[in-house]
Amino acid sequence: MTDSQDTATVDREQAAGGGPRRTLKVGETRYTLLGTAHVSAESATEVRELIDSGEFDAVAIELCDSRHQNLANPDALGEQDLFQIFRQGKAGMVAASLALGAFQQRVAEQSGIEPGAEMRAALEASQARNLPLLLIDRDVGVTLKRIYHNVPWWQRFSLFSGLLGGVLSRQDVSAADIERLKEGDVLESTFSEFASESETLYTPLISERDRYMVLRLAEQCPPGRYRHVLVVIGAGHLKGMAEHLEQPLPEAPTPERETLEATPPPTKVWKALPWLITALVLTGFAIGFSRNTELGWQLVAEWFLINGVLSGAATLVALAHPLTVIATVFAAPLTSLNPTIGAGFVAAGVELAMRKPKVRDFATLRHDVTEVKGWWRNRVSRTLLVFLTATLGSAAGTWIAGFRIAGALFGG
Repeated sequence: MTDSQDTATVDREQAAGGGPRRTLKVGETRYTLLGTAHVSAESATEVRELIDSGEFDAVAIELCDSRHQNLANPDALGEQDLFQIFRQGKAGMVAASLALGAFQQRVAEQSGIEPGAEMRAALEASQARNLPLLLIDRDVGVTLKRIYHNVPWWQRFSLFSGLLGGVLSRQDVSAADIERLKEGDVLESTFSEFASESETLYTPLISERDRYMVLRLAEQCPPGRYRHVLVVIGAGHLKGMAEHLEQPLPEAPTPERETLEATPPPTKVWKALPWLITALVLTGFAIGFSRNTELGWQLVAEWFLINGVLSGAATLVALAHPLTVIATVFAAPLTSLNPTIGAGFVAAGVELAMRKPKVRDFATLRHDVTEVKGWWRNRVSRTLLVFLTATLGSAAGTWIAGFRIAGALFGG
């Protein structure tokens, strides 16, 4: 696609009982954008019928590689190395993914329709007809990270606590939630009440993805490769993608696509903060000992007591193994002075050693997390909780103990 591309648009009326469609011609390639409902048996049927019509020689769907893998292989998480998940700092993302999956599962159980059925239909029908399947959506993890970096810092906690709390606390999914799923996927419907009022949230969640999916089409459909591509997307993306396709696209779409995948690196201040805290705490110890030995040992004891007890108590919330709790109590005060390793990593490692997940834990994981108590019953999800609670407990202990040391030294 070049800046001088020939772009024509043909609007189609919505078929009776079907989703909205728009057909656009970009150069020699026609794109039929099909707006689907993510909780709709009719949408899945329509997708199959369109693919089986023989009108298309490729199918593009609103999925990324990871979501496609989860759709094609629901047990993919069970094949991952949990220890590596903690080592790579992905525990929070995995927990969020499980929480969203739990919400999706409850919708399926209540409505009798699996959210994303139309994507599964596109996958199966394209395979049956040996048609290329193009994955055009941005990775859900990248989208979450860009949301995190795009919204003001004071909104981050409320957004993500609302995401996890709302998903975990309700056993019954409301009719309003199901209706929102008909316009967007699980992620979009979860944030919809915030996105409508927040441009900083709407941009990475909706508008960036509209542009990203069009750029992926440009990359995967160079001139002459395909004659007619069916693009299966949520109805909420149809208008934005059509507007982008109606405009000239860059001759080389990859650089712009990569910018939409990038997440801002931590600021120098944020990267330096853990080391600064360590330096301040050690300086506090040194000042205490310089005044008198008793004060110095008092500060060290309070640091270990506050940090260790809060971290250990936090793992009790996750019903960690007794040895995990003990290990966390002793490790947290030390890891808080070493920014290269966290208390959560130590706690999760001990928990994995003491309660290694069994095959059935992986097999029942997605069902177990649909219930709040299931997060504690399943060894995989409970280990994630141990990691998260130990991390939060250690962070709280660091700040509380740090202020306590400052108060003892400079509070008069």
